[in-house]
Amino acid sequence: MNSEFKNKWVLVLGGSSGLGLASAKKLAAHGMHLILVYRERKAPEEALVAEMTEIHKSGIKTVLINDNALDKDSRKNIIDKIKMELGNEKIYCLLHSIAKGNLKSLGTPDQPQATKEDFDITLHAMATSWWEWTSGLVAANLFAGDSRNISFTSEGNKKFIPNYGVVAAAKATLESMARYMAVELASVGIKTNIIQSGVVETPSLKMIPDSEKIIELTQKRNPFKRLTKTEDIANVVYLLCKDEGKWINGAVICADGGESLL
Repeated sequence: MNSEFKNKWVLVLGGSSGLGLASAKKLAAHGMHLILVYRERKAPEEALVAEMTEIHKSGIKTVLINDNALDKDSRKNIIDKIKMELGNEKIYCLLHSIAKGNLKSLGTPDQPQATKEDFDITLHAMATSWWEWTSGLVAANLFAGDSRNISFTSEGNKKFIPNYGVVAAAKATLESMARYMAVELASVGIKTNIIQSGVVETPSLKMIPDSEKIIELTQKRNPFKRLTKTEDIANVVYLLCKDEGKWINGAVICADGGESLL
């Protein structure tokens, strides 16, 4: 195990799969302790626990919390639990990787139509919950003096993807929030950034209608003729967490192999 991030903690919201889990494993490989908050059924959780048990054997502390990160009372209880677990230690990185949204049309005939409730659920899960967690951790004095606050966006908030309008609105909100948090949280040492990933074959991608066509087109469009891997994005999270990344603040970093250029 590399000890580059010795005694540092990352809190991953949505850490049981996809970009969140890949990033957690990358940071753990460099010595960072893990707090994973997720919502999973029994079988997926058992697989996650087994994987984290192996990581724990290498000297990495692992705190696994299967709870609803989007519920106000649950969030408060989780923060209280984290404070008790960490003692005098602090969170170095908050990684927001919650992927919960409704994929519906905003007007295409013969397609399921989005409702205000769809917008409310998606905007909260994929955007404003990041701010709620950030604010809660600041209020609890749980952030380290030099810390990182990271979330994920996609090309879909700038370029049309069928049935993606509700999620696109959430991602646009996320990016706007990041700019304001980058300025307002600088006074307490928090650097806020967003990573724009290329198309990654994750469970959330498979929920998009005709995802097979998206995968096929992306493989043709990307200059490197492949999809983005979860490891590609985990590498960028790692780079932002390094000491050399501490002057990056308020950025949307595109990590797609040049996919969005075409």
